[in-house]
Amino acid sequence: MTKAIGCISGGLDSQLAVCLLQRQGIAILALHVQHLWHPKLLAEDERNAGVRAVEARGVPVRLVNAAQADLEMIQHPQHGFGKRMNPCIDCRIWTLRQAKRLLEEEGADFVFTGEVVGQRPMSQHRGALALVAREAGLEDFLVRPLSAKCLPPTRPEREGKVNRDALMDFAGRSRKPQMALAAEFGLTDYPTPAGGCLLTDPGFAWRLRELMDHGTPTIADVELLKVGRHFRLADGSRVVVGRRHEDNLRLEKLFLPGDVRFEADRMTGPLALLRGKNLFHDPLSLDGPSRASGSNERGEGVRVNAVHQQIPPHPTLSHEGERDYETTSKASEENVALAAGLTLRYGKAKPGEVHPVRVAPVGQAPRILDARPADDELARRLIISPENPR
Repeated sequence: MTKAIGCISGGLDSQLAVCLLQRQGIAILALHVQHLWHPKLLAEDERNAGVRAVEARGVPVRLVNAAQADLEMIQHPQHGFGKRMNPCIDCRIWTLRQAKRLLEEEGADFVFTGEVVGQRPMSQHRGALALVAREAGLEDFLVRPLSAKCLPPTRPEREGKVNRDALMDFAGRSRKPQMALAAEFGLTDYPTPAGGCLLTDPGFAWRLRELMDHGTPTIADVELLKVGRHFRLADGSRVVVGRRHEDNLRLEKLFLPGDVRFEADRMTGPLALLRGKNLFHDPLSLDGPSRASGSNERGEGVRVNAVHQQIPPHPTLSHEGERDYETTSKASEENVALAAGLTLRYGKAKPGEVHPVRVAPVGQAPRILDARPADDELARRLIISPENPR
């Protein structure tokens, strides 16, 4: 039996390619690449609905995590970027090389994709299709079932392992031919063609470029870009404030050792994260007996005597019945106060009103900091967005 390796994104085109080859009795092993640039967090993106639909047709699916490779591609794109930060051709070549490795391991006959000639301006014109096949080492073994009749016959087609007459001649950006074929195969629940890659999103691309201007990004840094509003402080630290409840839930999963967590105390509002190289090694920590419990005798958070935009030269941490302990870094104190103010700015605190904020370095119990909401001018100056070039 003829066997093929299919590169599937989970979109309609790759599902249709699977259907066309299954109709010819070809055995299929699918490869799904988990990219760092998917809107969902990596932990959430195990199998999208389209991948599950392919599995429901009896096709086994192998998952490959491309996060580290994705980072390397945006730093050194061999074939350049698309309109924004998308190295589409490099990404396609990398994916096809993974498919070629799987083809060799499984003894399969060819690789196929759901690509359509002329559908995407950078990576699916005829020259680009030939380039990626050649550089992936699949020049005569890469079948594109939806556009096969628009392209030169491949070796599997010439040898009769694939019936070329039963393949399609789709070309261009119109989705009508695909939708008609989907109806023929009984496919009704499939995703829209746009929105799969954050690198084409103007806001995300801007935040990513700004992040790269401050050093080499990590996977954790990029995951954080997918969530909330982002603010850059003067020393390079970053504050991320959730936009809505779903954002807060996602942000909760992204804290790392050294990060600091902020939430308004006794008031509905966003979750915020502070990350930066100039934070305390042990932010807002106390010496003595209170450090282990992180609370006073009534179980309340320890109060920090500092107010946003009215920061004394050396804010102190106080604990009832004990002496004050000076913090170790003025820059860190200011960052903590700014992050608290931004947390209140996007909550329900009234402008100018002092309100308690729960401040919790990762791995420690929360302390209470009295702060005022950041004013609009400060928030606009610090936010990372295309409307705020730096």
